[in-house]
Amino acid sequence: MAEHGISTRLLRSWQRGAHPSRAKLEAVDRAYQERRKDNLVRSGALKRLLDNEGRGRRIEIYPVDQTTVEEKRRRPEVSERSVQARYVWDDIITDLDSDYAAYAYVGSTGIGAQGKP
Repeated sequence: MAEHGISTRLLRSWQRGAHPSRAKLEAVDRAYQERRKDNLVRSGALKRLLDNEGRGRRIEIYPVDQTTVEEKRRRPEVSERSVQARYVWDDIITDLDSDYAAYAYVGSTGIGAQGKP
């Protein structure tokens, strides 16, 4: 929390009913999302979510936006893909066949998946 500018004092005053500023609320939200992301991976919950009791889960892979990349350095156009994921990224990209190299190096991934209701 301290890394995001959230002090113990702020937390105590919030518990007493004070209303933090918009900036502080955004800092709390960033800290929460960062911790949640770390815990999701470390706990194995992400792997279980993708595995879906052996059935896997359909995920979509979108190419990186290359509009700001100098023309001569752009990679060939890469299309969006939809795959059935069960395990980890290396397992997913090997299923992409000839497009493997186009998806092997990514800047980031985002996963939006709905668990059991």
